[in-house]
Amino acid sequence: MGLSLNQAIRVANQAVSLKFSKELTDVEIIVFRGAWEREEYDQIAAKCKYTTSYISQDVAPKLWKTLTTALGEKVKKSNFKEALRRYAEKQSLQQEDINHEYHPNSWELINLNQELPEFQLGEATSAATTTVIPLSSDQLDFQELEYYVERHPIENLCYENLLQPGSLVRIKAPQLMGKTTLMERILAKLGKQDYRTVSLSLEMADRQTHFTNLNKFLRWFCLYLSRELNLLNQLDKYWDEEGIGAKVSCTTYLEEYLLAASESPLVLYLDDVDVLFPYPEVYEDFFGLLRSWYEKARSRPTWKKLRLAIAHATDVYIRLNIHQSPFNVGLPIELPELTREEVIVLAKQYNLGEDIALIDQLMQLVGGHPYLLKQSFSYLKSYPDTNLDKLLLEGPTDAGIYRDHLRKYWLSLQQEPKLMAAFQIVVIADQPVRLEIIPAYQLQSMGLVKLVGNEVEARCKLYRSYFRDILNHTQKQ
Repeated sequence: MGLSLNQAIRVANQAVSLKFSKELTDVEIIVFRGAWEREEYDQIAAKCKYTTSYISQDVAPKLWKTLTTALGEKVKKSNFKEALRRYAEKQSLQQEDINHEYHPNSWELINLNQELPEFQLGEATSAATTTVIPLSSDQLDFQELEYYVERHPIENLCYENLLQPGSLVRIKAPQLMGKTTLMERILAKLGKQDYRTVSLSLEMADRQTHFTNLNKFLRWFCLYLSRELNLLNQLDKYWDEEGIGAKVSCTTYLEEYLLAASESPLVLYLDDVDVLFPYPEVYEDFFGLLRSWYEKARSRPTWKKLRLAIAHATDVYIRLNIHQSPFNVGLPIELPELTREEVIVLAKQYNLGEDIALIDQLMQLVGGHPYLLKQSFSYLKSYPDTNLDKLLLEGPTDAGIYRDHLRKYWLSLQQEPKLMAAFQIVVIADQPVRLEIIPAYQLQSMGLVKLVGNEVEARCKLYRSYFRDILNHTQKQ
C-alpha cells in the first residue's frame, strides 16, 4: 500500500490524535512535507523563514518522538515513510476500503485522498512558534547547534572522562537547563573518535507498561539499544527470565551481544533517569545493574568498552543501598545557569551585539536560564523593533512571549494539588522557605525553584511574578 504525501499526513494525524488527542501543528506539517521531499533541515528552515536550529533542534526531534510513540516503533527522518505505510496497512486490515480510515474521536470515515491545504512557507504560522529555539533535544546534529555557549570547563571534563575505560559521568540539572544539549555535543565528538553512542531518555518508556514490571522494562531497554546500534533483535536467544532472571539476562545480552558486536567503545547516555524514582519495583534493580556494570567496566576487558553517562533533574531522594547506587560513584557534574559573560556570548550569536543594558534587564527577569534567554533573544532577533520595556512588562503575563512555557507549568501544577500548594507557599513568600523534602525536590526537578541551603525560592522573577498573580486570582474566585 503506497501513500501519497497528503495520505501520509492524514495517517500521521490519525495516529497522533488517537494517542494524544491532538493533531500535528502547522510547523510540524511543514517539516513533515520537507522531509517527505528529502529536503535538509536548513532548506526547510529557509523556505519558511525559521532558523535552522529551531527546525532541527526543536520541531523535527519532537515530531519524530511524537510519531515514535503514536506509531509504536522508532521513527526517524530516514524511515518515517515506511513506518507510516506499515501503520496504514495495519489499520486497513480492519477496514473494508483501504482508502478510508476511522477518525479516532468521531469514528467517522475520512477519505485519505482528500486534498489538504498548502501552507504558505514564507509566513510564520503564529508569533509564538517563531520565538522558540529550545536548548534540549534528543536528536541533535552536532553541526546544527547554531546557538550554543560552551560550558567551560564542564564540556571538556565530561568528554575527557568518557574517553577513559570504565568511566561514569553523572549530570544533574533541572529541566530545560541544557544537559541534553551538552551531552549530545559530547556524544557527537565521541562519534568522531569512532565510539558507538546511544542516547536514551527514559521518558520514552511507557510508564504503565514498563515502569511496573522489571522484566518488561529491561527487555524494552535492550531492544532500544539494539535498534539504536542497528543490530538485530536477539532477545529470545539470550533471555531466560525463569532460569537466570531478568537482570542476568539483560547483563548477558549487553556483554555477549551488544558489547561484543564491535571493538569500538560504547557510550550509553541515559537521560531523565529520575522519571524512575516513583517506581521502586524497577529502579532498585535497574540502578543496581548500572552500578554493577560500572564496577565490571573497571576491570573486565569486554566491559571496559562500556562508558556510562546518566542525567537527572533533581537530587536523588530515593532509598538505595550505598553499594548498589550509581549516584555516588563516577564524575558528578551539576550544570549551573549561564553566567553573565556566557549570556553576552549567547547574545552575540543572535546578532544582538553587546547591549549590556539589554542583557542585564533580561537577566533580572529570567536569571541565567538558558531556555528562557534563548526565547528572548530569538524574539528580539525576529522582531528587531520590539519595545524592550513592553516585552519585560508583559513577560510574566499571558500576553508575553513566555506564555506557552508558563501555561505548561500551570497545567502540570493543576494536576498535582499538593505540589501546587507547596509552590504557592514559595511564590507568596518574599524570602526562601522550607518545604517538605519530596515537594521541594519535585519543584526543583521541574525547574520552578532552586535550593538555598535547606530552603527553596522561585528560580527567577518571571516565575514568582506570574504564579503569584495567577494563584492569587485563583484564590479569589
